[in-house]
Amino acid sequence: MEGRPQYNPRTIEEVLRDFRGRRAGIIKALTHEVKEFLHFCDPEKENLSLYGFPDEKWEVNLPAEEVPPELPEPALGINFARDGMETKEWLALIAAHSDAWLLAVAFYFGARFGFDKHERRRLFSRINELPTVHEVVTGSANEQSKEKSLVSNHSSSKSKSSSKVVKYNKSEDEDEAEEEEQEGEAEQDEDEEDEHGEALCGACGKNDPYDEFWICCDVCERWFHGKCVKITPAKAEHIKHYKCPSCSSHKRVR
Repeated sequence: MEGRPQYNPRTIEEVLRDFRGRRAGIIKALTHEVKEFLHFCDPEKENLSLYGFPDEKWEVNLPAEEVPPELPEPALGINFARDGMETKEWLALIAAHSDAWLLAVAFYFGARFGFDKHERRRLFSRINELPTVHEVVTGSANEQSKEKSLVSNHSSSKSKSSSKVVKYNKSEDEDEAEEEEQEGEAEQDEDEEDEHGEALCGACGKNDPYDEFWICCDVCERWFHGKCVKITPAKAEHIKHYKCPSCSSHKRVR
């Protein structure tokens, strides 16, 4: 901590990079480098905390002396329970506290540099794509990955359906320009994002993150990944009323 340069990410991508680096460092400490981590967590020492850094390194150290601290502080006194708990349970507990700390740091940067509600939603959505430290340490991330793979394989066997033009997340510059031009449509866009967030692609059966382009059928109102129905964002701009392959084929039969 001391002697490390202060890093203040100001954009969503920079905050995500910071989050991933700190997360990777903590995961190293609690998995691949756990013997070294156990050594540093001496119960005879004072209150210690586990810190992750943007360069994917970690450190067990005393909390910051400055009040208030430059960044939110991780859980204090992790070393005291080292010999009083089963090692797996102790590591899982530290992992859960570390997840809370990582989110606190990320949203501290968001608050400090004025992220609005749309940016905060995007930030959390991107963070939520990653398994938590707790899931990695306890092994539940691998179990969830297997379950999702089975569900995905089952869903992809179903017939393709439909969707309707609406939402895909653009670059930050495009988002800012769009907000300036379409302030009156902000709430409508928010509702559409929420609707899309719960939808499964009618073609592949998956629900990918918001940075994927989606289109919704004007007839059956089912959502599709643009790539699944071969519709690009540029092509969608020229479509007034989109009909999915399924609805288009039904019309021809009639």
